[in-house]
Amino acid sequence: MGKKPTESKTADALGEETQVGENTSGESALDSSEGPTDAAGPDLTHPSVKTAIQAGQKVIADGGTKADAARAMFEIIKDEPKEVIVAAFVVGATLTEKGALTYWYNCKRKASKAAKP
Repeated sequence: MGKKPTESKTADALGEETQVGENTSGESALDSSEGPTDAAGPDLTHPSVKTAIQAGQKVIADGGTKADAARAMFEIIKDEPKEVIVAAFVVGATLTEKGALTYWYNCKRKASKAAKP
């Protein structure tokens, strides 16, 4: 059996220690290797989207869960495209991209169940 690789530390320009090989740009390694992305992203300036984001942030600030925030937001922006809703969930409900997509799916499924008699 071989030796385990040792982790070495280095000091960056600010004197903070970082792991060698650690991504210091703030994005995960998966994010940087996914290929080209739409730099502009979805438009979150529509009034209903802004209202939904504010509602989600209020739910979080009042001690609600991320799920509560996402459900409150979905009621306001359910007619928007998926990409807009997911991006709004990231901002308003403090979710990750993957988490926001899961919450979008669950909210959509619950809404379609409620609409059926």
